[in-house]
Amino acid sequence: MKSLKLLWRFAVLGGLVLLLLIPLLMIRAVISDRTQYREQAIEKVARSSAGEQRFVGPLRYIPWTREYEVRVRDEDGTSTVQRRRESGYLVQTPSRLKVEGELLPAQRRVGLFKVPVYTWKASVHAEFNPMAYEAADGRVYGTPYLAVGIADVRGLAGEPVLSVNGSNLRLQNDSGSLAAVSPGLHAELPALVDTQSGMLPGLQSVDMNLQLAGTRALSVVPIGDNNQVALRSAWPHPAFSGDFLPTERQVDSGGFSAQWMLSALATGAQAQLQDKASLDALRVDLVDPVDVYTQADRASKYGILFVLLTFTGFVLLELIRGLRIHPVQYLLVGLALAIFFLLLLSLSEHIAFWQAYLVAAAACIGLQFFYLLGVLRSRALAASFATLLTALYGVLYSLLASEDNALLMGSLLLFGILAVIMWLTRRLDWYALNETLR
Repeated sequence: MKSLKLLWRFAVLGGLVLLLLIPLLMIRAVISDRTQYREQAIEKVARSSAGEQRFVGPLRYIPWTREYEVRVRDEDGTSTVQRRRESGYLVQTPSRLKVEGELLPAQRRVGLFKVPVYTWKASVHAEFNPMAYEAADGRVYGTPYLAVGIADVRGLAGEPVLSVNGSNLRLQNDSGSLAAVSPGLHAELPALVDTQSGMLPGLQSVDMNLQLAGTRALSVVPIGDNNQVALRSAWPHPAFSGDFLPTERQVDSGGFSAQWMLSALATGAQAQLQDKASLDALRVDLVDPVDVYTQADRASKYGILFVLLTFTGFVLLELIRGLRIHPVQYLLVGLALAIFFLLLLSLSEHIAFWQAYLVAAAACIGLQFFYLLGVLRSRALAASFATLLTALYGVLYSLLASEDNALLMGSLLLFGILAVIMWLTRRLDWYALNETLR
């Protein structure tokens, strides 16, 4: 039985570690819940004003209709002739598209959550080549129009101004045939002289000015043959995503500016428009540089490592200094380590993340120092443990701040700790130590 004492001690500690997984998993569940609440806050802002915006166009359409006869045989064999009607459209994309604008950022608060919003002051310039519409059996062409796709038209501030070759056109609700891929607006062009076949003239200057409010993200579809998009904003933390990254960009504390230069050869947007599929787009997100929920979730993943390292230190004290530490004392220290992550989450919702981290770490280190004074019955040992915990919290913050190097730093930390443990226990006589355990 004596040979099993040491093994039994380690088994009890292993059970305590597994037991402490319960509060750690509960804390991670709380983090997940708070993340969902934030997403609900973003959805609430989007419902009450306007959501993420996507801009498409302008595009030139010519609708057409065709009536034809078809012979239908009834169930009793009687043959009748029925007239039917079908409709469709021809669509033309710009030969040149230039989109410029400034995102004026702001934040809306929903409870504890801040949601980034913006107003996009945009100017759009497009040019169209002449467009032929050919005769087809029974086909009659209707009035052509320009269509513009806007994901959420509720975000329009005032009335957009659309002009063609210097003449203003009246915009109307509904994006016409473009509605299959995007809601938006349309404006009628002069009626056709010949509704059977002909040639629409080129449009050398299609200009549109608008102010569009949105939530968190803006996308622009490069639908032209030649596309130039330029966006700028005072928001210093953009995330460029979508299907195309900027050709040029500049980001600093004063904001960002970015430019895209794309040809139809580099994007499938025109083909996707014909297929009524999701369109390729460039995208800019106004992101929070310090996502407290992502940071808290990443920190909580190291919770079990904190527990293991602290328990390892206690075990070394028991083995080397002959101290007796009860499993209940192990458990209380482990719970104090776990509560740090809950404090970090709750505080970071009210103050800056680094401040929340500092306060939570100081509170937990102070609590453990006070408790270990009685457990270890030595101010020096308690202070040493508090110092080691301080170093451990410092390393964890470094891991959180340096995401790119987190794996390397974590691997070096574990290797260093293992090396120290092996060095301290290199001369321990484990068989003799087992005999001295009660």
